[in-house]
Amino acid sequence: MDMEKVKEYFKKDHFAASNGMELVEVSPGKATARMTVGENHLNAVGTIQGGAIFTLADLAFAAACNSHGTVAVAINVSISFVKAVNAGVLTAEARELSCNPRLGTYTAEVRDEKGDLVAVFQGLAYRKKDSLALP
Repeated sequence: MDMEKVKEYFKKDHFAASNGMELVEVSPGKATARMTVGENHLNAVGTIQGGAIFTLADLAFAAACNSHGTVAVAINVSISFVKAVNAGVLTAEARELSCNPRLGTYTAEVRDEKGDLVAVFQGLAYRKKDSLALP
């Protein structure tokens, strides 16, 4: 599987792109996504809105579970927020914990520029029979 094609495929994630998120690395069962925090990411309290952090982790998760070339969709996800952040660059690193023909289990850690843990994301993906339509 050509990982550059997987990265190119996920440029079609218009929601993540419109929120300033980019997929920076993909390898089999792993992916890294990054976002520079802007004013548009802040909630009324002045910290990053949970949905923005979730979307960043979800982008990394999606790329990791689709990196095998088979369409995989989330069937269950959860996130725990452990540190409030209001500026800087966040990085989400997703990795595969288990993989079989139908299900894959993943975790993603979101960290700030200092490397401090901001959130922990867990996801269960269902693999469809379809191949990923790569460019």
